[in-house]
Amino acid sequence: MKRARFWLLAMVLTGLLPAQADERDLWMFAQWAGDHENRGFREMLVQARLYGVVPIHQLLRSASDWRLCRAEPFAVPPRDHWPAVRSTLALLQALGRQGALGEFEVVSAYRAPRLNACAGGARDSAHMRAFAVDLLLPPWADPRPLCTFWQQHGQAWNMGLGRYPSGRIHIDTAGYRTWGGDGGAGSSFCTRLN
Repeated sequence: MKRARFWLLAMVLTGLLPAQADERDLWMFAQWAGDHENRGFREMLVQARLYGVVPIHQLLRSASDWRLCRAEPFAVPPRDHWPAVRSTLALLQALGRQGALGEFEVVSAYRAPRLNACAGGARDSAHMRAFAVDLLLPPWADPRPLCTFWQQHGQAWNMGLGRYPSGRIHIDTAGYRTWGGDGGAGSSFCTRLN
């Protein structure tokens, strides 16, 4: 076990594997997935031709504060949320195909209501009632293409796009809206960038 971690660390440090912004990696996911049924969820993604849009270990990451909140590091959304999962993943796929979203890492997706409350999420957060992803872009990435897409196509996708003070970007298909780095609904992330 220690030897495998050493080799993973060595590969990250030498540049053979990219460093992750979140500690919940494939190894941790494999440990968790051994005790949790996620086969139906994966099959749904395959049937929808959306498997791999986001690596499964990132797609099932719960809130980043999972340890502080004494929750699981990963979570499978309830079945009645799966249409929203497909909608948001189809949006991410379209963003990638149109060049509005390049390299990214999902650090939070579905959150159970108790975890969402503990993590400081909004009372009606799309993370628990529909499906949303919080992601990080590489430091060199320009977020303006996301705003251009939101301005041109966001209403058709029912796209929510926001930026948190931490620099994380929120994307969902639970309502056409945008908000800024201060998290307030009155400010617009996209207006401030353009």
